[in-house]
This record gives sequence, structure tokens and C-alpha cells, in this order.
Amino acid sequence: MKKINLIIIIALVFFACKNEAKSEVDLEDNRSKSFDQNDGLVTMKGEYVYYADAAVFQTSNEIYGVVIDDNLQLLEKQVRPFKKEATDMVPITVRVRKFEKPKDEEGWQYRVEIKEILKVEAPDPSKKDVIKLAN
Repeated sequence: MKKINLIIIIALVFFACKNEAKSEVDLEDNRSKSFDQNDGLVTMKGEYVYYADAAVFQTSNEIYGVVIDDNLQLLEKQVRPFKKEATDMVPITVRVRKFEKPKDEEGWQYRVEIKEILKVEAPDPSKKDVIKLAN
């Protein structure tokens, strides 16, 4: 009886394990998709933070203000598990509409409106570019 129970438990454990294929985002395919569709959207990879009613998207060579809309709120829900503090920046890959801000408003020269969220990654824990001030 014990052998039968053991065999059933092993069979259940074995069949309960799934091998899910992880889909890796290919930036080159997404870039070509952006240009092929000719819809004005661009695939961008960078770091994102949303704090105190302001959202910023930073790439390797530019900083953008982010339009606060429903897609930003959806992105914020996906990013929240990766943040340890409210000001942590999280690496993301998104398709955006890039445009210049109105002349009479303050902020970054360019803004992006998130149209599609492609990938949200965990921040690199070995990255030591944070300066903390203590009293």
C-alpha cells in the first residue's frame, strides 16, 4: 500500500511540473516591426521611474518625460514588484510615440507616450549608482 501511494505521489509531482517556453523579446525584430508598420511608434529600452505624479524614462543617451495615462498605470502595476523603494528605476522595453513637449510647459524636451509594454526586467542588484544621504 505504501509503495502504491509513493508511486502515485511521484507521478503527480512529475506530471504537475510544466516546461513552459519563455519567450525572449528580440529588440531588432521589434525595431523592424516599428519601422515596417509605419505607425510612428518606436521600440525603446531604458530605465523607468514613477514618483510623486511624475514619470521619467531614461535611455542610455536621453531622458524623457512620460505621459501619464492608462498604459502608464498598467506599466506601474507590472513594475511595482521589482521596486524596493519608491524611487528605484526599473529596466523596461516599450513601444512609444515620441514627441516634443509644448514650449510653454516645463520638463524634459521630449516626451513619450507608452503604447505597448514589451518587457519588464528586475533591476541589476550589482549596479552601484545610487547615492543615499543620511542625517
